[in-house]
Amino acid sequence: MYSIVIPCYKSSHTIRQVVELTAEKMAEIGRTPFEFVLVDDYSPDGGETVCELRALADDYDFVKVVELAMNSGQHNAIMAGLNYAEGDVLIGMDDDMQTHPSQLPILFEEFDKGFDIVYGYYPEKKHSGFRNFGSWVNYMSVRILIGKPKDMKTSSFWIIRGFVRNYIIQYKSRYTHLQGLFLRTTRNISCVPIKHFDRAYGTSGYTLKKLLGLWSNIMGYSIVPLRIATRFGAVIAAAGLIGAIVVFIRKLMLPSTAVGWSSMMCAIFFFSGVIMMFLGLIGEYIGRMFLTMSNNPQFVVRNIYTGGEVAAIKHDIGGAAAAERAADGSTNHTDDGGAEVTDGAAAVAPAGKDGRK
Repeated sequence: MYSIVIPCYKSSHTIRQVVELTAEKMAEIGRTPFEFVLVDDYSPDGGETVCELRALADDYDFVKVVELAMNSGQHNAIMAGLNYAEGDVLIGMDDDMQTHPSQLPILFEEFDKGFDIVYGYYPEKKHSGFRNFGSWVNYMSVRILIGKPKDMKTSSFWIIRGFVRNYIIQYKSRYTHLQGLFLRTTRNISCVPIKHFDRAYGTSGYTLKKLLGLWSNIMGYSIVPLRIATRFGAVIAAAGLIGAIVVFIRKLMLPSTAVGWSSMMCAIFFFSGVIMMFLGLIGEYIGRMFLTMSNNPQFVVRNIYTGGEVAAIKHDIGGAAAAERAADGSTNHTDDGGAEVTDGAAAVAPAGKDGRK
């Protein structure tokens, strides 16, 4: 089975087109059966996105909707979808038509060569200059911090094998960075150039704050920043020692040399700033360890919709219930009132010729 995981955020105007065109293309290239796992990341649009997602679940047997109880971010929303996907091959796409279904044959052609992960990348991007600059900073950071291969180019359009999903959903921290998780799992990764399409509606939901937050998540997959802090501290200490020796020698040779108050204050301010900066860096690591140990949730699932059925997920934090159900092979559970409700994947085989009910 093929699972298409799509995080949704204010996507009521585009998601139906994405699902229908993707389903049509998957059937055309013979990649069946398939399911869609649509994750609503607590869209702030008065429930319009959830209503459209539920309508899709009602219209198509192969659509499952995961509604989150709070905004968790794109990567955590994808993790939620991966926890509830049942496919052996999983595809990640966006909800805005920029990751266009017409490019799927290109990704599958490369995937069939035996790679574990295949990314589609964009030789020409349709993002703003600011977003492109952010992508470049992220690209360089991942290369330096987690050893990403120089020729590996990535995007939010990818295909992975089931074992990759099975490994990465074991990660329960809130600070998810998919590239970091993928690179932890396998290095049998390829990328192919694809066309980047214009956004069908609206603008990107990424703000500077959200981009910085996503970029900072890379720290959770590397200790390079701490090593940089150690080496930088050693360089500064060596420079200070050399400076002290130079001042001492000059004072011996020229007793009249005055020691300047201003230079001393500049040195104090500079080194105090460096110390505070790296204490903050260490504190960030410790803080994230604390939040992870205190079970700060990666995501919280409010409801699952599958073909007209509403399955209330009780206390499903970070996919724990999904992992438990996957372990015992169960697709049903009982709610507080004792009524059995279905929260597994809807049957992928369409009821009608076009998959509609």
